[in-house]
Amino acid sequence: MKNVIVAGVGMTQFCKPGQQEPYRVMAANAIRLALADAGINVSHIEQGYAAYIYGDSTCGQHAFYDVAQTGIPIINLNNNCSSGSTALYTARQAILSGEVECVVAFGFEEMQPGALGSHWSDRENPFDRANAVYDKFGIPNAPIALRAFGAAGKHYMEKYNVTSELYAKVAVKSRSHAIHNPYSLFSTPLTVESVLNDKIIFDDYMTRTMACPPTCGAAAVILCSEAFAKKHAIKYGVKIIGQAMATDTQESWQDPILSVGADMTKRAAEKAFNLAGVSPQDVDVIELHDCFTTNEVINYEALGLCEEGEAIKLISDGDNTYGGKFVIGPSGGLMSKGHPIGATGIAQCVELSWHLRGQAGKRQVEGARLALQHNVGLGGAVVVTLYQK
Repeated sequence: MKNVIVAGVGMTQFCKPGQQEPYRVMAANAIRLALADAGINVSHIEQGYAAYIYGDSTCGQHAFYDVAQTGIPIINLNNNCSSGSTALYTARQAILSGEVECVVAFGFEEMQPGALGSHWSDRENPFDRANAVYDKFGIPNAPIALRAFGAAGKHYMEKYNVTSELYAKVAVKSRSHAIHNPYSLFSTPLTVESVLNDKIIFDDYMTRTMACPPTCGAAAVILCSEAFAKKHAIKYGVKIIGQAMATDTQESWQDPILSVGADMTKRAAEKAFNLAGVSPQDVDVIELHDCFTTNEVINYEALGLCEEGEAIKLISDGDNTYGGKFVIGPSGGLMSKGHPIGATGIAQCVELSWHLRGQAGKRQVEGARLALQHNVGLGGAVVVTLYQK
């Protein structure tokens, strides 16, 4: 068994905290949409993989039970911001093992306003290791995500002698894509000046519109074997032709750029491309983990879209948008579409599937045949996935 098929996809409209339906409702709606899209019945689903980070144990069961209570295994996954793609990774492995033929991977989140923080102050924090590194580098104290990605962005600026205008340009690009996405949280155009003049949230350079907002929402995908897809006449199947997951190594702590996932992204990307037998230059459309615009810039290089230090040229040449080499973040990305953590990795798969199927509406990447997904979580884990029409 070589390839796993994305047979059906579905997602809810993302929204600000306080405006959402209960996670149970959002997730169940996304699952129903994915089932309808695949044209199959819930009785065909043999396992479920639920991704979320803010919720008690067995939230996945609570959500799936609204769709059906068929007694199948439901596995709950929490892998920080890469939880959604971890569900995809685990579900795909189950199919490749031959144990099952058809599964659902779904993610959801009900987030609270403000910066991310730990809910467990009575025990060791998994970010203690990272904070010790940032203390050594003299990085200003802040909530972990802001501190980590803020430090990485500042280090990149100093290393390559660029200004924060680079990150503002990426924010403007992302919002220009989101305008055409009916599922996006934000649709108001940005300018470089408006981004640079927005409220400073870290150090002396990072502004609010360089960071993604806390968001609520859900997404789901049906995965199946090629044999199942043929038997059930799956109409709009998309192949997963390469996928890899990586975590941190000792080298990840050598500088702030590596510590936010550039090191593990590079290793995962190289493995995924090797498995698929393609190169970064073959990719048409990309959903990248742009929780901060600094992370988008850094991962252009980590994914092999350009050489180290050449993200500046890639951006100035317009090779990250329509008409350039790659269309990166056609959905608007986490920056504009929103980042409901457990749903994010699944939603990236949904967006890329629509493009490969020619169903992305006004934001359609014409002729898209190869898509790349990048989803990273501090602490850490990254999943890189390649999809083919």
